[in-house]
Amino acid sequence: MSSRSRARKRALELLFESEQRRLPEPELIRMRSGDPDYPMKPYAVEIVTGVVDHRDEIDGLIEEFVTDWPVSRMPAVDRALLRMGIWEIMHNDDIDDPVAISEAVALSRVYSRDESPAFINAVLDAVSRKRRTGEAQPTVAAPKATASNVPSGSTLTLVDDASAAQGSSDDSPEADDSEPSA
Repeated sequence: MSSRSRARKRALELLFESEQRRLPEPELIRMRSGDPDYPMKPYAVEIVTGVVDHRDEIDGLIEEFVTDWPVSRMPAVDRALLRMGIWEIMHNDDIDDPVAISEAVALSRVYSRDESPAFINAVLDAVSRKRRTGEAQPTVAAPKATASNVPSGSTLTLVDDASAAQGSSDDSPEADDSEPSA
């Protein structure tokens, strides 16, 4: 798994935990940054900060493209993955749109429901096409599972899984971006 893929996984953990524990993301980043066994990736912080800074715009895009399913009713993992993917598409010119989409879909295969990869792919593709063309795109129907049968308050345990990286492309490999030791 590449450095940026690991950072995306960490960003997913932070966004999910923040929401579940109702802790502000910056506070959670501070709490988690001192863990020597699981160092904070700078790109994870960049993603989370970007999502926080642009949350209204990002959620507006989700609402624009998803029919019959408000952002607040989506599974928390899907919501976090969509926010991360949209931030990368809209606000990180260093990441190609197909890479952002592929990475979000790969994470959804490991950490979300069976319907989520196709759903996340469709929403992020619509956002990407709108950004490129400036034209309105068709909306995406919510997965067949309704928001009412998605467990609320469910927990997410993210574990290292080499299969998460299979089938996903990533940007060029980077040098280890763990925090330098003092």
